[in-house]
Amino acid sequence: MKARTRSAATLAALAALTLLVAAGCTGSNEPATPNGSAGADAPAGGGYTFAVVTHASAGDAFWDVVKKGAEAAGKDQGITVRYDGNGDPAQQATLIDGAVSQKVSGLVVSMANPDALREPIAKAVAAGIPVVTINSGQSQSAAFGAIAHVGQDETVAGQGAGGKLAEAGVKHLICVVHEAGNVGLEQRCAGAKSKLGGTVENLQVKISDVAAAQNTISAKLQQDKSIDGVLTLNPAVAMAATAAVKSAGSAAKVATFDLNGDVADAIGAGDVLFAVDQQQYLQGYLPIVMLKLYITNGNTVGGGLPVLTGPGYVTKENVEQVKQLAAAGTR
Repeated sequence: MKARTRSAATLAALAALTLLVAAGCTGSNEPATPNGSAGADAPAGGGYTFAVVTHASAGDAFWDVVKKGAEAAGKDQGITVRYDGNGDPAQQATLIDGAVSQKVSGLVVSMANPDALREPIAKAVAAGIPVVTINSGQSQSAAFGAIAHVGQDETVAGQGAGGKLAEAGVKHLICVVHEAGNVGLEQRCAGAKSKLGGTVENLQVKISDVAAAQNTISAKLQQDKSIDGVLTLNPAVAMAATAAVKSAGSAAKVATFDLNGDVADAIGAGDVLFAVDQQQYLQGYLPIVMLKLYITNGNTVGGGLPVLTGPGYVTKENVEQVKQLAAAGTR
């Protein structure tokens, strides 16, 4: 799959840089530190602690994969990784403030609600803590002082999904938004609308109550028989949508953003048309490597542009290639 090839190339390049850093630091117990970075505050012996603070609490299937990626990178790089998250923007801001007060060496943040995080991220930057943003908030990342952003362009991904649904014959689409105020989700729906060439309606549900989300989707399909497509933005909501289509007696085609084992099975069975794969494992893994390289060798990645992890597309034709990995929690 093309997205997989790009990710392999990115990882290979970062791995090569890591080896160069290791070779260049063998003559000293302390890493070289760029001016203004947090390396000077690192524990004796060169150990580092990076905080990863996302906009989702523990137990979310998508973010559990991000966490696995971050922890795997920490193990590979000899970094202590502290992962935490909260869907309430105010609580996420508090978690970032806590990481800054603990003088972590680096910070990884997802910005579903950038305005709520502007101040705590500014405090991190002012304290000399390098920040990498992931997943959401790409357009505000550089303005907030982050050294890079890792994720997919949500508008481009939405356009790709809309184009594929148009090719499948969809004319009237509901785009199911599961987190109110999440700018990335709104961008996905807007992107899909721009390429579908038909009618697109946003439908609000709550990720915290998937059963209620299923009922809301089912009721919408029963109310308007012209709806022939459902685009979800989360794997759990995707499975709720497939059940809703069946309970409503609808022939609407279902597609989704993001992947897990259940969605992979549904794609194989023909219940889900495709999944837009942003490879969230990389969104956890790459920032840890990038922060270490920045602190120890002054490297930056992306040249001012986002480091894209997607979109890729998982369809019935290629699902077996990623199905086992998704079930294992790394895709």
